[in-house]
Amino acid sequence: MTTTFSDETMLLDDTARLRAAAEFVRGHDSAALFPLLLPGLDGPDLTALAGHCRFAHAGLLLFPPDTEGLRARLADCGLAPDTPSHPSVVVRDRLARRHRLDPAELDVRILRPQVHGSAGERRAVEVFALTVPPHSGLERIAAHERARRHESHLAFEVEHPEQLVLRGLCAILVRHGARPDGGGYNPHEDGTVLYFTTPADPACGYRRLELYVRGDHRGALAAHLDHPDDGARPPAETLLRLLTGAWTTQALAAFARLGLPDAMDPSTSYRAEDLARLTGTHPRALATLLRYLAMLGAVTRDQEPDRAPDQEPDGFRLTGLGALLRTDEPGSMRPLALLYGGPFYRSFGGLDHAVRTGEPAFDHLFGENHFDHFARDPELADLFDRSMASSARMFQPLPAHPVITAAARASAPATVVDVAGGTGELLGRLLTAHPRLRGILLERPHAVEAARRLLDAAGCGARCDYRAGDFADVPPGGDVYVLSRVLHDWDDDRCREILRHCARAMPAHADLLIVERLLPADGSPSLATAWDLHMLCNVGGRERRTDHYARLLADAGLELVGHSPLPLDAHVLHARRSAVPSASPGSGRARVAIKAVRPDHGGCPNHAGCDT
Repeated sequence: MTTTFSDETMLLDDTARLRAAAEFVRGHDSAALFPLLLPGLDGPDLTALAGHCRFAHAGLLLFPPDTEGLRARLADCGLAPDTPSHPSVVVRDRLARRHRLDPAELDVRILRPQVHGSAGERRAVEVFALTVPPHSGLERIAAHERARRHESHLAFEVEHPEQLVLRGLCAILVRHGARPDGGGYNPHEDGTVLYFTTPADPACGYRRLELYVRGDHRGALAAHLDHPDDGARPPAETLLRLLTGAWTTQALAAFARLGLPDAMDPSTSYRAEDLARLTGTHPRALATLLRYLAMLGAVTRDQEPDRAPDQEPDGFRLTGLGALLRTDEPGSMRPLALLYGGPFYRSFGGLDHAVRTGEPAFDHLFGENHFDHFARDPELADLFDRSMASSARMFQPLPAHPVITAAARASAPATVVDVAGGTGELLGRLLTAHPRLRGILLERPHAVEAARRLLDAAGCGARCDYRAGDFADVPPGGDVYVLSRVLHDWDDDRCREILRHCARAMPAHADLLIVERLLPADGSPSLATAWDLHMLCNVGGRERRTDHYARLLADAGLELVGHSPLPLDAHVLHARRSAVPSASPGSGRARVAIKAVRPDHGGCPNHAGCDT
């Protein structure tokens, strides 16, 4: 269904416009809307946008005479008349600028009455209400705004947002004619909004679209706001910005290494010279770094109203994004910054060697493979252990996976076998969520001891057995087997061996859950694409598409049942034993060693290269 608004329709009273907007929201979804907003959009770009962006609401500006008039319009359109409202400062200020009025003269409120899509999806109509009392002199503004439809827009919420994916989605919109048109971060809602203007006369009648992203994404916002008005930078400028991406990595790493986030209370503004005394840094050089970090959204600059714009700001304040580099922040990403700005930064300097030879640049640079190098350096191993905690939210939905919940409800206590389970982070989550489950963790000896301490501390160690060994020692008789971020460390031949060891150990009723990032079949933006390059450069493994994993499973006598998404662009694949296991050469008991410990999973040494 496509709703097209003529000028006559848009000039009807507010009730007709509100009713039309509600019907529009009920009858459309992302896959139908994006081609209407951006003519010619199809193929992989459409798939990427529709797959990551959920249609959330349509917005419009109404002009009721008072609160009761607004409620009457809502009720006439079948919307909840008691929907709560609050002041809309952003729209009020835009109206004041457009019509050269004092914002204090305008009373604008925002409310979001709920509607449901054709399949029951929860959506809303976002109503901005400018009160226009009779004979107030605001009638001319109402007539102008009804005709111009400045505030009418369609909003899409980006699901499972990641920085790389978000920037890829913005690039797709711009490539198909959308123009960046402002945005902002709302700390009260902890949400980031990116506005775009669509090409002239779109088929659906809306010319503005909004991407809403939960959380603080001021890095993507800064790039969005910095986009030139003509819709595309000159290629040389675009390339120059891309070439300086390494500076961003090192600026954030230096920010963390110097202890600046830990020295900054997020509620306090700091002058560069004061912060330099606290951290033992050079005041002018620190100010230079802080200005760059402000562009990235890691800090914000405080400027007094009476201070000249060309003067240095009075201070810098730590943002929510920058706070993620604090040592004491839950889910701190400080270890990742040190790792990406340290050994992995150096190894990426040899990417051309990896591309030329197919061998990891890490091995070429450090003279040994990534796993052995980490295992030999206790400080580096500890850094990696801590860095993996920032990816732990990837596992949050797994305790609710149907395979896990079915095992937890079984009449007899079921056993989860975590193969190359690292220090037991994932197994601990599953056992904690389901007290009737038992666990077995297979790892190398020193990892087993670390896992024992972690699971004992979590209160579930008594329900877990520990096996020291390699992949050829997968324990038989389990009900659920787990391989989390293991297979992408290995080439196809070794993956087949690992899967065969699992298949031989699995009873006929058992399930296998595999956690990996999946390369998109259509080339749409994905963290898996970036991690595939990381695996090439640093580990020697690879990311794979769903059909690739299905073939590897089939070669091992297993069948892919399905897969579902996880946070951080990961997926969980569900496999079972095939009715007739395939006979493949080399299916004997070849031993593939577990490559040491990592805190979350994976047959890698004190890390598994993949997710750092």
